Amino acid sequence: MEQRARVAEDVALLGVESGRYAPWDAVVEQLRAWPAFGLPTREHLIADPPPAALEPVSETDARFVDRGAAERAFATTTTVSELLRALDAQPARQLSRGGVALPDGRRLAAAAGIEGDTVDRLLDVASRAGLARLDGGSWIPDVDAAGWLRRPRLERWARLAGAWLERLPDDLLVLLRSRAHAQWGEGLLDFVAWLFPAGGDWVRDRVMVVAREAELLGLLSGATPSTAGAALLVDGEEAASEAMRALFPTEVDRIYLQPDLSAIAPGPLVAEVDDRMRRIADVETLELASTYRVSEASITRALVAGETVDGIRDFLAATSLTGVPQPVEYLLDDTAQRFGSLRVGALDPGVVQGSLSYVRASDAALLEPLAVDPALAALDLVRDGNRLLCRYTEEVLYDALVEARYAVVTEDAVGTIVPPPRHRRAAGERVTSDDTAVLLVQHVRSGAAAEPADTGRAWLERQLELAVKNRMTVVVSVRLPDGSDVEYLVEPASLAGGRLRARDRRADIERTLPVSSITAVTPR
Repeated sequence: MEQRARVAEDVALLGVESGRYAPWDAVVEQLRAWPAFGLPTREHLIADPPPAALEPVSETDARFVDRGAAERAFATTTTVSELLRALDAQPARQLSRGGVALPDGRRLAAAAGIEGDTVDRLLDVASRAGLARLDGGSWIPDVDAAGWLRRPRLERWARLAGAWLERLPDDLLVLLRSRAHAQWGEGLLDFVAWLFPAGGDWVRDRVMVVAREAELLGLLSGATPSTAGAALLVDGEEAASEAMRALFPTEVDRIYLQPDLSAIAPGPLVAEVDDRMRRIADVETLELASTYRVSEASITRALVAGETVDGIRDFLAATSLTGVPQPVEYLLDDTAQRFGSLRVGALDPGVVQGSLSYVRASDAALLEPLAVDPALAALDLVRDGNRLLCRYTEEVLYDALVEARYAVVTEDAVGTIVPPPRHRRAAGERVTSDDTAVLLVQHVRSGAAAEPADTGRAWLERQLELAVKNRMTVVVSVRLPDGSDVEYLVEPASLAGGRLRARDRRADIERTLPVSSITAVTPR
């Protein structure tokens, strides 16, 4: 009681005279006015007893809870890792009203294997741990992200959990620490409402937000703190890590390389092996036993990044529990022989009227499949000797060819193989200035460099033209006046006057949409 009185004195609720505590007149008047605001009277404050003590967690419940909590902690650590990798490849735009832009949100969700509505919450978790940040209106990895990704998964989780603990307000930390081994749920919310009678919904919502993040990190399962969660509250990050250690999946450093060019990891790979596998193969599934797939395109990408065929072969031989199957050997040799045979480059605006990029081949016959490939029809490739010209930028052309499974590389003006455009941009300096004038000038310059005007808009219109021509069903994302995005499943009928007329397949009505509001077109 003495301690509480001193706290009340510190915040000017009580005064001290002759060694006795008494409330100030203004405080008394405020308490008298409480019932008018739906708050308890002074009599209720004095007479209402605290809620019943919270139910302690039994040993049986703890064992069950810990298993589920460990699975959730591992899954969250994995998804945050994948989000950071996806942000490193391409930043995600943050809307002015809050939340990630819809196309970027879908991309991040697909990369991490999660539902789209959890992306913002996981970005918040990463941000509080100092792993992601907003820069110029876009989410990017923070400077510590690369080092964090090289740590064992248990250490990665410990940092996320430690960041959750650090964000707790002192009053809430004291409350949760005193109830670290008891059920939370409605009993905790009732106690919070009794302890902070004037807090209202704000205090309740704050506790619920903290509880949701705790459950995401495996510190809480339903209404029950896990052993690691209790250890974090009482003894800190190191104790929580030790409590979680026996429950986290053991990391492995070996794979099973298959004749079908797939590689199966019998458990979560250690960071060094995982990083190397991602350089030479594509991730197909992200589970406790993840799957990778080696392809001509992935090997080509590795060679561009500085790998050698001999180095890849030696790594696979040392890592694979099944050796290097013959089909993989053939793939390595064939890719090395054909490496650099298809090259994408940029054209200076005006050098070739209406063209911004090209793809060329050492053997002109290699261009024939590209010229007749229906998947590349939207690019409007035009033959010019031993190359095909494109009216879109180098990045658009490269991404389209890679998506169509062609093993292409990019080259500079003198024919030297260089990293793809996106990786070149990611490796350069990022804008950190908050100066609006600087950001505006940079935006104007970037737009001018993409002549003809708005290459991205031209690409969308070309996709819509093809959908009309081929009677394709597509999903169009439309930006509404309030800044939100909505998707329609439509069959385009005509495109004229800056408007798309289409049949809405879900609502079975005809819609007319302004092309200027369409932000994305996805084939269905």
